[in-house]
Amino acid sequence: MELLVLIVVIAAVVVFAVASTVRVVPQARRYNVERFGRYRTTLQPGLNFIIPMVDRINTKLDVREHVFSSQPQPVITEDNLVVNIDTVLYYQITDPRAAAYEVANYLQAIDQLTVTTLRNVIGSMDLEKTLTSREVINAQLRTVLDEATGKWGIRVNRVEIKAIDPPSTIKEAMEKQMRAERDKRAVILHAEGERQSKILTAEGTRQQEILEAQGNQQAMILRADGEARAVERVFQAVHDNDADPKVLAYKYLETLPHLADGGNNTFWVIPGELTEAIRSVTSAFGDHARTGAPPARPAADRAPDERRPELDETPTGRELTPGEPLSADAEAAADQVARQAEAAVQDAKAEAAAAESGTDTRLSPNSGG
Repeated sequence: MELLVLIVVIAAVVVFAVASTVRVVPQARRYNVERFGRYRTTLQPGLNFIIPMVDRINTKLDVREHVFSSQPQPVITEDNLVVNIDTVLYYQITDPRAAAYEVANYLQAIDQLTVTTLRNVIGSMDLEKTLTSREVINAQLRTVLDEATGKWGIRVNRVEIKAIDPPSTIKEAMEKQMRAERDKRAVILHAEGERQSKILTAEGTRQQEILEAQGNQQAMILRADGEARAVERVFQAVHDNDADPKVLAYKYLETLPHLADGGNNTFWVIPGELTEAIRSVTSAFGDHARTGAPPARPAADRAPDERRPELDETPTGRELTPGEPLSADAEAAADQVARQAEAAVQDAKAEAAAAESGTDTRLSPNSGG
């Protein structure tokens, strides 16, 4: 029985000794081993053996890359403004022995070094430059931290400024400035839009006027061509039919009363051949009446309202020269001559109608026989 107890005790001691001797280190971990209080070695990942009761593990370090976010720190800029800057640090342990024995608390040391370096860098910049020079600040921080943490067995991979918070008054001023800049750009863009719109509208109006002018020009050309062809056809018809000069004189007298039409006519000219034209028409219809029409009544046998003065006399007692402007008396005389001419035309029409009716009367018995 005592032998069995002794065997159990020996087995327990052996198991405890083996458990105290064997150390398994995980991947990306490093264990610092001290022998009698003095650093002896660093255990690498895998199976390791130590001497129980002699060697002991002092520190266990993780050699992966770590992220450390510091608390916002107040920093004074060159223009005496206090801003709170929050930084993010990416670091990695490269020497476990130095990290354990060269610095007591490497995280606190890195944080304080970052704040000190940041104040030195920001102190040489104003607020506007600080807000727009993050890359420069990051590069300077990384250079200083690499030099200081190299002997601690730590490598600083990246340093980033997470936030820069200026005072509330500065924020309000910045917001007003930003709003003013945006309003300015909006006004400029609106003015540019209106300018472009006016330019396009002017170009469109110009093109429209050009097209309308071209259309009017073509219409006037076509209208003039039509009138020219009409006049040419009329002239050709008159030429082909060999019109009697008396017919032309009749048309001349028929057109004469229209010369004074219109409210803008301040004077008009009586042609010199007016009397001759009236005589030609009168003699023509008189000859036509003598050939078969009943004779026209003399002026003495007419009613008082049918009587008219002679056409070759003028109230002024003289004949008007062609192209001479009319005075007040001459204009009254011209009106009288125009009325005489119109009356002569009416009489000529009446005589012509009477002549035609008389001719038809004489021809009707023959036609009946």
